[in-house]
Amino acid sequence: MRIFSRRSARTLAPSALFAVLAAAGVQAAAQSADAAPQRAAAITACTTAHMKVTVSPVTRPINHLLLKATNTGTKACYAYGAPFLRAGADAQAPLAWDEDSVPQSVVTLAPGKSAYAGISTSTPDGEGGYKAKTLGVLFSNRALNGSVGPEKTLKLPHHGVYFNSAATVGYWQSSIGQALFG
Repeated sequence: MRIFSRRSARTLAPSALFAVLAAAGVQAAAQSADAAPQRAAAITACTTAHMKVTVSPVTRPINHLLLKATNTGTKACYAYGAPFLRAGADAQAPLAWDEDSVPQSVVTLAPGKSAYAGISTSTPDGEGGYKAKTLGVLFSNRALNGSVGPEKTLKLPHHGVYFNSAATVGYWQSSIGQALFG
């Protein structure tokens, strides 16, 4: 591509100058478009393999826990959807996802950053119930139809937590406030 000096740009007709600048813009846009898939491909789904995951009790709202996942890896990752949680070693199915907690975008975790998910353990409307001593955690894949990476098993606080059929887990959020209070 030919480089024009400031002096030569003044002598060009406006339409010729526009054509030169437009061609440069198209070339720059094509280079950016070529580079974009490479950058996007570098970020993968978060997994427990490169995350520190903790669960802790909260005072408000009642019957809730807070799940925190911190990226301990060297690359950014996406925390898609909500975690798949298995409350207790004998759980037959993961907790339902709270569809009212869907964030505006996927949470991206740079190294050292955290994502949060609120867990509602029970409500008066729920049926049945049991005390679980462990919580199995898996991260969701991009399609939100399965998990990625190995399961991490956490000990629940207070030597166990009561769960009933109304238990849900919220989508990953970038702040504690969003995870617990929407």
